[in-house]
Amino acid sequence: MSTPTAFWLAGRQATGEDSFDVTNAWDGRVVGTVSVPTAEQVEEAVAAAHAAEAAFAATPAHVRSAALDHVAKRLTERSEEIAQLISAENGKPVKWARGEVGRAVSVFRWASEEARRFNSGEAQRLDTDAGGVGRLALTRRFPRGSVLGIAPFNFPLNLVAHKVAPAIAVGAPIILKPAPATPLSALVLGEILAETEGLPAGSWSVLTVPNDQMPALVQDKRLPVISFTGSDKVGYQILDSVPRKHVTLELGGNAAAVVLADWSSEEDLEWAATRIATFANYQGGQSCISVQRVIADASVYDRLAEKIVAKVEAQVTGDPSDDATDVGPLVDENAAKRVESWVEDAVAKGAKLLTGGSREGATYAPTVLAEIPADAIVATEEIFGPVLTLQKVDGTDEAFAAVNDSRFGLQSGVFTHDLQTAFHAHRTLEVGGVIIGDAPSYRADQMPYGGVKDSGIGREGVKYAMDDYTYERVLVLTGLAL
Repeated sequence: MSTPTAFWLAGRQATGEDSFDVTNAWDGRVVGTVSVPTAEQVEEAVAAAHAAEAAFAATPAHVRSAALDHVAKRLTERSEEIAQLISAENGKPVKWARGEVGRAVSVFRWASEEARRFNSGEAQRLDTDAGGVGRLALTRRFPRGSVLGIAPFNFPLNLVAHKVAPAIAVGAPIILKPAPATPLSALVLGEILAETEGLPAGSWSVLTVPNDQMPALVQDKRLPVISFTGSDKVGYQILDSVPRKHVTLELGGNAAAVVLADWSSEEDLEWAATRIATFANYQGGQSCISVQRVIADASVYDRLAEKIVAKVEAQVTGDPSDDATDVGPLVDENAAKRVESWVEDAVAKGAKLLTGGSREGATYAPTVLAEIPADAIVATEEIFGPVLTLQKVDGTDEAFAAVNDSRFGLQSGVFTHDLQTAFHAHRTLEVGGVIIGDAPSYRADQMPYGGVKDSGIGREGVKYAMDDYTYERVLVLTGLAL
């Protein structure tokens, strides 16, 4: 029996009494065995984080920046190894796994740069009123306290990076809890963090605790900040259980791609269909901004639908370790069975199946549905699988109303050439991000990212997460000759 992979307790490797296997969704093989921390070890990590708060917040900016820069460089050097690991533990096609590593490099690089700029302060003279003569306010930001970062399985490195990098950049200790299905990438990140110098002991831990042990960590008052990415059900359970904590929730969505009447040339429709087909399926649909709904003007609907179906059918489904594979398995067979049941529900209620609709183990075929009845599950919930739906509308107003007819609001894509329509979309659509001329799945890791309604609260993106982990504290200087 192989020795379980250690977790990271206050910056050092440790093992517990129990372990669990990480399996490959494509072929079922065990790709790693991971040690589980004991309750005493979890307590040690939390206590170390709490004890490190003052020292970490006072760490010079160049030290934090250098540590982040080291991580970016080492991720680059180990990129192919880590991409293969992501593919093995997640089932993600390796070409998309390589892209994920590249994005994580970008996150740490941005965090390194922002760490040097962070907290320079903003001065404000107060003698605008007589009572403020001789007074100057200096406002700076300080960490709220230790962070509990809870990451999902679908981006096991990059969404971990979005928790860890901003915390290090501002000097806030972080306890990272990776998804039990995909902890290996986060543990490699721990290896790289352990190579850095100057970060206080206790400033970071990677704890592979099971989900059923999370409530105690969530409730711990020494972790006043929680950053969670995952399902809306679990996210709002966390928020409701700790109403006095600072909680950021990056939750799900059923992202819409809107194709308007002016996006009508052959070139236009080819681009839209390609982007829609690609980003409905690129993570097996397991992305909260994957294309789930296509809302097309009646004037382009038929031509677009034909192109989308053809491009979806051209997606290569198979072994995620093969460079030619576009669509791999879902995270496990139960996830694929759920998607299968939701598609069957839609078809039974009258939806038209244009392509796909079959399952083999954990793999579900890329699927297109049209004429979706309002009471179908896929019409209202996040599918989180390689399934997209088509809807025909008349005009921009009806299209935008259809986007907003959802309890989710993460991102939307709008295919239009008209600048006024672009600003109309920005003003009208109830989402956190509007992508013009492309699918809703575009994300640059430095931009603000998050949703409204049941898609969450708060924003990620390096600078925005740094703001989220900190608060403003004002210093008023008195008796100055301004």
